[in-house]
Amino acid sequence: MEKDALRDLLETLHNKYNNADFIENDPISIPHSFGTKENIEISGFFASAIAWGNRKSIVKSAMQMMKYMDNQPYDFVTTASEKEIQHLSTYVYRTFNGQDFIYFVRALRQFCIKFESIGNFFEREFINSRDIRTVLSLFRSHFFNIRHDRHCEKHLSSIDRGAACKRLNMYIRWMVRKDRRGVDFGLWKNIPMSALYLPLDVHSGNTGRAFGLLARKQNDWKAVEEITQNLREFDASDPVRFDFALFGAGINQLKINID
Repeated sequence: MEKDALRDLLETLHNKYNNADFIENDPISIPHSFGTKENIEISGFFASAIAWGNRKSIVKSAMQMMKYMDNQPYDFVTTASEKEIQHLSTYVYRTFNGQDFIYFVRALRQFCIKFESIGNFFEREFINSRDIRTVLSLFRSHFFNIRHDRHCEKHLSSIDRGAACKRLNMYIRWMVRKDRRGVDFGLWKNIPMSALYLPLDVHSGNTGRAFGLLARKQNDWKAVEEITQNLREFDASDPVRFDFALFGAGINQLKINID
């Protein structure tokens, strides 16, 4: 496909999926149900942490997580008693179990004590490094710096091990991107949209390969860098906005003539 034709296709798909209608059936609907920055950050982190599998099931389970936290995720993370935290042990979504939930609450509490918020950490470390890759590595290191069962580590991908870090990149996209479409939040203003990386998953990966944006077969970090770099040719200031196009076309299995 010629570059101009591909640009037109990406823009068409972006316009189709980057709008308020996208929110209801997507995990991003969870943070959209809150009005304060603190609750948006915490609820968004939990929703993104379990964002694999069927989207309907993800949204349902993320809503259940919020109910466990009395629909006040920030207050729960920062002030819940030990008895209230232990109540989380009955939660389960696929391989994310109650003990994982408990650890994530404890780890986020440490972040809120030390850095005031998740956003403060990401913005501070980005200002220091100017590189999201460094921030992803540091975030995971800090997140697991208190005693924990290694089982919960599988729910926070490691860029240092070459993982695509789809869920973390998706969460960062939610918090950083800002446009007039009303889907992403634009809360972390000290991180430019140009610095973001695509939240690569099976859908966006397959579409990217079909469009000639990705040659690498594995959906790993090298693939993330490859497809993001190619998307920067179409919008250097906001390459990740095409996540809507690639994911939307992939999950809806659109049959597109790319000859």
